[in-house]
Amino acid sequence: MLDVRRLRLLRELARRGTIAAVAEALSFSPSAVSQQLSVLEREAGLPLLERTGRGVRLTPAGQNLVGHAEAVLERLEQADADLAEARGGLAGALRIGAFPTATRAIVPAALIALARRHPGLEPMVSETDPAAVAHALRAGDLDVALVHEYAFVPAEPEPGLATEPLYREAMYLAAPAAGAPAPPGGPVPSGESAPSGEPDQGAVLRTHARAPWITATPGTLCHAMTVRACQAAGFTPRVRHQVDEFATVLALVAVGQGVAVVPQLGVTGPPDPAVRLTRLLMERRTSLAFRSGAGAHPAVAAFGAALRAAVPPDLAGSRAGT
Repeated sequence: MLDVRRLRLLRELARRGTIAAVAEALSFSPSAVSQQLSVLEREAGLPLLERTGRGVRLTPAGQNLVGHAEAVLERLEQADADLAEARGGLAGALRIGAFPTATRAIVPAALIALARRHPGLEPMVSETDPAAVAHALRAGDLDVALVHEYAFVPAEPEPGLATEPLYREAMYLAAPAAGAPAPPGGPVPSGESAPSGEPDQGAVLRTHARAPWITATPGTLCHAMTVRACQAAGFTPRVRHQVDEFATVLALVAVGQGVAVVPQLGVTGPPDPAVRLTRLLMERRTSLAFRSGAGAHPAVAAFGAALRAAVPPDLAGSRAGT
C-alpha cells in the first residue's frame, strides 16, 4: 500500500525540482527525504527517480504517480472539509497568506467579520508574496491565501491548487506633477490618447522611457509587471530604486526620484499634489487560493465570504468574474 506522506514528498519533488528544496520546504533533512522516497519506490515496485549526476528526475512512472498523488491529496482535502462540516462550529487555526496592500486595505475588515461569526476560529495572517504562495499552500504552511496577477504577468495553472476570483483594481503611472522635481532624462510630456479617447498605455509609458524607474524587488510579480509593460511599449526601464512598499514608492516619485506603476490599493490617503497619477488600461486581478478540494472547507469558505464583504466599494463594482 502506498503511503500518502511519501506521495506528498514525491509531489513536492516534482514541483520543487531537488531533494534539498523539498527538505527545506517541509523541514526534513535531505537524507530523510531520500530515504522516504526510496521506501516509496519499494512500495511501488519499480523506479520512480533517475539519478542525474548530483540531482534526480522523475521517471515516466514517477510522473504518472504524481498525477495520482494530486488526485489522492485533493480527495483528502475534501474529506477534511466534510468532517469539519459535520463537526459544526469553526475552531482552531486558519493560516492566511496575503500581500501587503490587501493586508492593509481588506484583510482587517474581513477578520473583524470572521471573529463575530466564528469566535472559535483563530486566523493567523502572514504577509506572503503571491510568487511564494503555491509552495506554501502545498507544503501546508498556509491554508488559504490572496494572490494577484497582471495582464503582462498572468497566473500559471498550479497543480494541486484552486482559485476563486475576488476583485479587480486599476493601475496607474505615477510621475512627478508639474512644478515638482522632475526626474533626470528630460521633461515629462502628457500621454497621447487612443482613438477611443482613453490614454494610450504604450504612449504614456514611452513618455518616461528616459526617466529613472522605481520598481518592486526582482523576483516579485510587481517587478515583472513593470518591466514587461515597459518592454511591450518598446523600451526597457532604467531601474534606479527597488522598493516593495507602494507608499514609499510614491514618496520617492514626489521628490523626483523616478516614475513607477502602482495599483489602486497602493495609493493611500489624500492625493499628493507632487504626484500625477495617469490611469493605465491594465488591471491587477486578485483571487483567493487554496489547495484543491479545500474550497468547501467551512473555514476557507467563511474567510472567502468575509473577504468579499470587505472589498472596498470602489472595487466592488469591478469584482473579478463579474
